[in-house]
Amino acid sequence: MDVRKIVVVVEDEEVSRTALQWSLRNLLRYGDLLTLLHVFSATKPMSKMKARMLRLQGYQLALSFKEICNSNFFNTNIEMIVTEGDQEGRKIVAMVREIGASALVVGLHHQSFLYKLALALDDNIANSLSCRVLAIKQPELPPPRSKTREMLPPLDGSTTLDFSQIEISGLQVPDIPTPKIPYRICPNPSAIIWRSRRSRKKRS
Repeated sequence: MDVRKIVVVVEDEEVSRTALQWSLRNLLRYGDLLTLLHVFSATKPMSKMKARMLRLQGYQLALSFKEICNSNFFNTNIEMIVTEGDQEGRKIVAMVREIGASALVVGLHHQSFLYKLALALDDNIANSLSCRVLAIKQPELPPPRSKTREMLPPLDGSTTLDFSQIEISGLQVPDIPTPKIPYRICPNPSAIIWRSRRSRKKRS
C-alpha cells in the first residue's frame, strides 16, 4: 500500500481543528504521513524578535494540533512545518508541491486564504497544487428543539471554487412514536382445527 501524504493547514481557528479531526476519522489510514503546516505572515520591515515570536507561537499552535492527533490515534506519523509566508496562500502552494501531498485539508472560514488563492489562480487551485483539496466547513448550531431534517446551505460564493466543500452537520431525527400493533386473538379462525381425542377405554 502506497504511503499517502496528507497536509492539514494549521490556523488558530476552531474550524481548522474540526478539519483535523475530520481527517483523522475519515481520511487518514494506517501508514499515511500527516503534515501539520502552519504559515505565519510577517510584514516587512519586521524585527528579528517579532519574527521569532511569531514562529514560536506558530510552533506552539502546531503542537496543540499534534496533541489532538495523539489523543485520537497514537500511531499516526506526524511531522510539523512552521514557516514564514504570505496571506494569499502562495507559500502553502509551494510547500504542498514540495511535500508531494496527495490531499490538502483546510478549515474553511470567511478569511480563508482559499478565496484569495482562487482569485489569484483563476479558480484553478487543484491543478496548481497537484492534489485534492478538501475544505471543511464548521457546522452551525441547529435551532433549539428542531424536529426536522435539513442540510445546511453552502457558503455564499464557494460553489464555483475548485475545491471540495464538506459540511459536518448532525441531522435532527424527529421523534417518531413506536406504532402500536393491535393484538388479534384469532386472525384466521378457519386455520384453527379442533381435533377430538377419544378417551381410551380402561382395560379390565
